[in-house]
Amino acid sequence: MTETTTAALQAAIDQALTADYARLADYLSLETVSAQKRGIPETVAFLEQAFSELGAKVTVWRDVAGSNPFVFATLAAGPNGNANKTLLFYNHYDVQPPEPLDEWQTAPFQLTTVDGKYVARGVSDDKGELMARLSAVKALQNSGGLPCNLKFIVEGEEEIGSGHIEPMVRQHAADLAADGLVWETGGKDADENFNVTCGVKGIMSFEISVQTADNDLHSSLAAYADNAAWRLTQALASLRGPDNQVLVDGFYDDVRALTPVEQQAIAALAFNETATRQNFGLKRPLVTTDPVTALVNATTMTINGLSSGYEGDGVKTVLPNFAKAKLDCRLVPNQQPEKMAKLIQGQLDRNGFADVKVTYLLGEKPFRSDLTDPFVQTAVATAKQVYGERVKLVPNAAGTGPQAPFYEALHTPIVAFGATWAGSGPHAPNENVRVADYQQDVLYTAKVLQAFGIS
Repeated sequence: MTETTTAALQAAIDQALTADYARLADYLSLETVSAQKRGIPETVAFLEQAFSELGAKVTVWRDVAGSNPFVFATLAAGPNGNANKTLLFYNHYDVQPPEPLDEWQTAPFQLTTVDGKYVARGVSDDKGELMARLSAVKALQNSGGLPCNLKFIVEGEEEIGSGHIEPMVRQHAADLAADGLVWETGGKDADENFNVTCGVKGIMSFEISVQTADNDLHSSLAAYADNAAWRLTQALASLRGPDNQVLVDGFYDDVRALTPVEQQAIAALAFNETATRQNFGLKRPLVTTDPVTALVNATTMTINGLSSGYEGDGVKTVLPNFAKAKLDCRLVPNQQPEKMAKLIQGQLDRNGFADVKVTYLLGEKPFRSDLTDPFVQTAVATAKQVYGERVKLVPNAAGTGPQAPFYEALHTPIVAFGATWAGSGPHAPNENVRVADYQQDVLYTAKVLQAFGIS
């Protein structure tokens, strides 16, 4: 790319960002909380309009029973672009609930600029990111045309588990066919390195419950009657050791060994414990001596919440008859969510807790792209043009998303990148992105499209 065309692209990006600020603010003002079934129709209509204004062909898929609508948009390569190459973008239009509201310093659904940051619910996860991508499209259209064909698929259930992604991808595999897939989310880590991430961990969410009597009892009867809360906590303690290792027989059997390329990528990553402790306010020692490898390739079992007996103010001396815990396990290739639930129930039975029941809630498979794939390498090389040498290739994120169904249907490599930073707080109050990172992400996205079109 010549200096002249680089300058022309940057000028087009600056113009697009200025023109698109109002669209970003309007999109973030929509209270699209899927967990509360709020704002879905309005947001779908907004996206139809936004894509149409760019000249895209837009279709809203409502053919997956029980699902929020999927917004699908396509744009053809420009006259000088490569009509034989197609890039697919995945994003979601739903956001987390804004609560706790009293911890927000600004109105959660009003875009505000504070100390060089855009602040609003969804600005990092994931509404802001989609708007940045559309600004990159506009800039390319205004500075020579799109370098390849583009497709966008935007779902409305990511924040509640993407329960309908798999049937949607199966039904529309031909529509979604592409040579590469750019996933939502990504950005800079605590050391300000820009990450190109190539996969996700899987997840298995489940409940464990136990009932020891028909009703709560007077606490004095603990002299002879079992307590559901104690029973549950003892069962939980039998599943994970103090060294953070899961004690379930067979839990680790299917874990795929890291390839030499993956090991090399992990070795190049860093973990800034000081910054991490400051960002999250950590009070306890880390549970691993190798957090970098653990974030990429360690499985986990996490208690998300516990409920039993009286939890209100004051004193109520009861002996709980029922106790329940919500948990999740993060999984790595090639672990299967449904199998994990069965292994956990089997372990409880063997440990003498056959009365403690496991209820499978949801699962998503892990996925990791081939790090040697040309599309992955193009994304990394282009990142170095924009971000310099502070670029890291990350085999997979520690979090989860529905990448596996896309790969199983489309067999295309997946990379993730975006405008977040270590302090973005995507599910927390005061969610934000730095304005400079947002602008830089638009430039990087545009350059990835250009490099992809000629690769």
